[in-house]
Amino acid sequence: MNHQRNVYLKMKTLEEARELLLKTFRPVEPQLSETIPVPDAVGRVLAEAVFAKLSSPSFHAAAMDGIAVMAENTFGTSESRPKQLTISRDAFNVNTGHVLPESTNAVIMIEHVQIIGENQVQIEAPVFPWQHVRKMGEDIVATELLFARNHRITPYSIGALLSGGILSVQVRKKPKVLIIPTGSELVDCSATQIVALEPGQVLETNSVVLGKLVEAWGGQYERHEMILDDLETMTQIVQEVCLGDVDIILMVGGSSAGSEDFSRAVIQNIGEVLVHGVTIMPGKPLIMGVVNRKPVFGIPGYPVSAIVAYEQLVGPLICSMIGQPEPQRQMVSVEPIRKIPSKLGIEEFLRVKLGKVDDRIVAIPLPRGAGCITTLTQADGIIRIPNHWEGIKENEPVQAELLRPLASIKNTIVVVGSHDNTLDVLADCLSAHHPGLTLSSSHVGSMGGLMAIKRGVCHLAGSHLLNAEDGSYNLSDIRKFLPNIPVKRVQLVFRDQGFMVSHGNPKGIKGVEDLVRKDIRFVNRQSGSGTRVLLDYRLKQLNLNPKEINGYDDDEFTHMSVAAAVLGGTADMGLGIFAAARALNLDFIPVVTEQYDLIIPGRFFESENIQRLLTTIRTPDFKQRVEKLGGYHTERTGEILEG
Repeated sequence: MNHQRNVYLKMKTLEEARELLLKTFRPVEPQLSETIPVPDAVGRVLAEAVFAKLSSPSFHAAAMDGIAVMAENTFGTSESRPKQLTISRDAFNVNTGHVLPESTNAVIMIEHVQIIGENQVQIEAPVFPWQHVRKMGEDIVATELLFARNHRITPYSIGALLSGGILSVQVRKKPKVLIIPTGSELVDCSATQIVALEPGQVLETNSVVLGKLVEAWGGQYERHEMILDDLETMTQIVQEVCLGDVDIILMVGGSSAGSEDFSRAVIQNIGEVLVHGVTIMPGKPLIMGVVNRKPVFGIPGYPVSAIVAYEQLVGPLICSMIGQPEPQRQMVSVEPIRKIPSKLGIEEFLRVKLGKVDDRIVAIPLPRGAGCITTLTQADGIIRIPNHWEGIKENEPVQAELLRPLASIKNTIVVVGSHDNTLDVLADCLSAHHPGLTLSSSHVGSMGGLMAIKRGVCHLAGSHLLNAEDGSYNLSDIRKFLPNIPVKRVQLVFRDQGFMVSHGNPKGIKGVEDLVRKDIRFVNRQSGSGTRVLLDYRLKQLNLNPKEINGYDDDEFTHMSVAAAVLGGTADMGLGIFAAARALNLDFIPVVTEQYDLIIPGRFFESENIQRLLTTIRTPDFKQRVEKLGGYHTERTGEILEG
């Protein structure tokens, strides 16, 4: 078996790769078509123009309830000169939609008709010809063009087609995409029951996500069974499927430069590699090639890389095959809350959270890892950093592609500060009590939250900063760092902080003193977080030197990340909340019960959304759910504090 590493020999910029792809595979002739019933055609693309067979309406129809008359017979009528008409001779009773009787060309509304006898009516105003009448062909005239080719059929289109007498249409066949998951580490996620994964195993989810993207962009997909990292097997399978009726082949995984990444070698053995590596992040390892005149892609295995590669190259190819433009996301000007560095020569797709604060939309960067699918599910937008930029300055306006509607962004409460699990509960309760209102939280530590308030880039901050001198929380730091900004403090929870250790506490850890043991590896929280402040306070109390702690400079941004580090064995102990330890079945050694507050700038406090938030945290539903997490106390939740 060949275990040599690949090298990116045919790297292209995204622009170059797209141009080469569409030039190589843009269909010379229209995609094959098929005939389907009109009611089943929503979302499909017309392969030929459609002309109406019938007019709509196909007769002159009354547009109002009343009497049908010859308009000329009513001329000269007025209140002082009313006119009497005889039903079935001069006037005819009609309802909306009825065929207009012969020798009539107008309808008088029933409200303007006086009944004066069994067959006699009186009118006091004239009507003009074709008043209150839907004339034949008013909507559609037989033989007129209803839709040109390449029109994507909508539910509205169905009504027009059927009204025009069209019962079936010729539509472009959906390009067929075969998705081949590759990798010896994969576990099938389509199994009826997912058991615990062994170290090194990964659930195979990319094929499902990519398949649904194919459908959303107008194609159809088929998922091949997973295949191991074996060059000969992969080559044989790709060679066989390229002789079949598929239009595009996606090999998922194996596109990077590792010794067991065989996608490039597969294409090279039986076809031609057009591109190996695109200067984008995430998505760099993408491979484009041609086998038997069909496009074959090597899609990166990391989920976000796979999605970006699809949206930038595979999706546009599908659109070209069905004669459709690429879908365009709404663009909006945003301001990052901090400086964002980026690599020269790489175009970066940065996922961000967004929210409208005062008169601007602020952008909070999410983690950049290509393996974190949640950075897309949590993202509100994407900032594309060009390859000739070294980054973005703080508060520098840039364009972002929206992943959610702008109205939703404007109805988002932006929370920046210390991480706490109750914020997730609050977000869910808020959405349940006030549909459409969302809570977007970014974890930068308590001090980071106060600085975000100072810079005016959030609606509120979560904080639990301890004053080592008097044991109070938050008040002294608010006075120190926000002296000229009126704020309100609202008690959210009291919570138990302590050391998280492996289940069963195999190393017999008892407390802070164990941090300096040579056999203990610690994981810290980031500088500026309330948890870090608490740790440093306890170290100072016990006269312990941070330099003697193995892992003091290794930090995480959330309590759950600390818990995951302990669970994964990269650390023996970490300081965090009881709820995080309980969530991952870790043992917990209590240190202190601390106060976690929401700090709200005064200018937002009376706003409708903040008041909705405060109402929600005072509900029994919220408090009960928080207490079920463990290690929380809600007796003062929702209370407005002094200072």
